[in-house]
Amino acid sequence: MSAHFLDAAAPHLSGPHVVAANIEVGVHETVEVFGVTLNWDTILTSLIAGAVLLGLAFYMRAKARATGVPSKLQLMFEGVVQAVNKQVEETMGIKVAPYVVPMAVTLFLYILLCNWIGLIPSGHPERLPAPTADINLALAMAFIVIVPMHIMSIRRRGPRHYVKHYFQPYAVLFPINVIEEAVKPFTLALRLFGNLISGAIMVSLLALMPVFLSWLPQGLWKVVDAAVGVIQAFIFALLTILYFGFAATVEGHGPEPGSSPSNSSNSSNSSPQPAHH
Repeated sequence: MSAHFLDAAAPHLSGPHVVAANIEVGVHETVEVFGVTLNWDTILTSLIAGAVLLGLAFYMRAKARATGVPSKLQLMFEGVVQAVNKQVEETMGIKVAPYVVPMAVTLFLYILLCNWIGLIPSGHPERLPAPTADINLALAMAFIVIVPMHIMSIRRRGPRHYVKHYFQPYAVLFPINVIEEAVKPFTLALRLFGNLISGAIMVSLLALMPVFLSWLPQGLWKVVDAAVGVIQAFIFALLTILYFGFAATVEGHGPEPGSSPSNSSNSSNSSPQPAHH
């Protein structure tokens, strides 16, 4: 009886009613190069995002050289960097290296462009998917952050203090501290990848609806997806700043060896006093 029921239900189960069964996750257009399989759609969209970002950078540079005056775009970028630096120092008490915040803001813009590329209609399945929905790119950007972070930490703390911080606050916590550092690139990448791939799945599900019904939910989801793209890019950039900030401390809390007091205390102590007559 059960076999007869399944045979009768098979046409319905294979039809459009079970839409989730037709969704393929993590499938990309691939190409073989010297025996290595490459996801060419991810490479294409990531190159597009990089080209747009580099185009903006070269435009700002050419504008400044031609007129001798920074463009509004450059002033906006510098203003954002200064505001983020000030916010991190005042609210979190972390003083980072001067290159960290510009790198984080650049990563924010690049990830944002990568996320928003997926909003461009490109057929079904999408020919221009968000490259950040590919775990390979997400992991690559995570290692771009984590590897220089450890190099900077060793240089600023010194090898002895760097190894010592794995035994803080107690030596018995050494394995846990090692695992915590080892999983950082994966948690950073999976946080970005998971949110973007879920958005891609949602778009694929909505695309299976009839055209006269799908336009409204698809339009609404595009707005939500754009907001999620901003949030995920911001979180990635913020964690980049935090990782570099805490990596420069000796015991995980104090300042780095040989660091000078904060600029604010120096300025308050060295500021000239008004003369009294």
